[in-house]
Amino acid sequence: MTVSSEINDRIDKCQKIMELDPNSQIFAALADAHRKKGELDKAFRVCQNGLKIHPSYGAAHVVMAKINMDRGLYDWAEAEIKKAVELDGTSRSIDLLLAEILIYKGEFVEAVKLLKKLHQSDPDNKQIKKLLDIAQRIPEEQKVLMSSSTKVAQGTASATAEEVPPFGARKPVSMNIGEIVRQALTLPDMQGALFVNNEGLVTESEWTLEMDSQTCGATMYEIINFLTQEMINNSFGRVRKVLIENKQLVFYLHKVTDGLFLFIGDARISLGNMRMKLSGLVDNYQPS
Repeated sequence: MTVSSEINDRIDKCQKIMELDPNSQIFAALADAHRKKGELDKAFRVCQNGLKIHPSYGAAHVVMAKINMDRGLYDWAEAEIKKAVELDGTSRSIDLLLAEILIYKGEFVEAVKLLKKLHQSDPDNKQIKKLLDIAQRIPEEQKVLMSSSTKVAQGTASATAEEVPPFGARKPVSMNIGEIVRQALTLPDMQGALFVNNEGLVTESEWTLEMDSQTCGATMYEIINFLTQEMINNSFGRVRKVLIENKQLVFYLHKVTDGLFLFIGDARISLGNMRMKLSGLVDNYQPS
């Protein structure tokens, strides 16, 4: 049996179990099988839906971390790893995955520190050796490249050191509306996310709030349009982001060319983390 047929067989078996028991924890294995097949959006949906039912299932958070890493969303992958560790504690496999994520993020010092610790306890592990070599070698190669680029820049006006991208710098990840809305709900204390098009209609939403998502979306769309008009009238330019707080909720509005993303979090949410994570997420949006 080929690897591809084994994965398909695994998916079929997991789906049959899910049909018999929609609340089964087999969702994590199903999501991981879709990930291995390259079906990352489907893997994300399966894992996210399962985590709504089993939020304390640490192994599923590890699967979600792998899915996010494969999608190039390294901050989100690291957040899922931390959640898994909170629930079940750490392990060699989790530490290895975290080290790989840190390398892709370009955080080599932390990666080397973690990998050296793993290497001491398991000196013959080839995967640990490989990752440790990468984490130590890439920064040195970057220094050489940066030095070479600087020398070229001194002799050629068009060449600059900034033209050499660091290893682990995130490549642009093309994400559609649904992916962004679903991904936003994986952030702790998030209660809802939706997209309103330029006609004021909600086209995509993930919602756990009692309020009506269509009404909320339309209201917030009118608010940002009003603020934009007032800002333009006073020569301040267009409004792109708006943060609204009350005692229970935080509303974060992010305007794009073809509509508005609305994210709603619990009042306990970290505002700085919320804005950084969600803004980074929307930056990956590619209008169709």
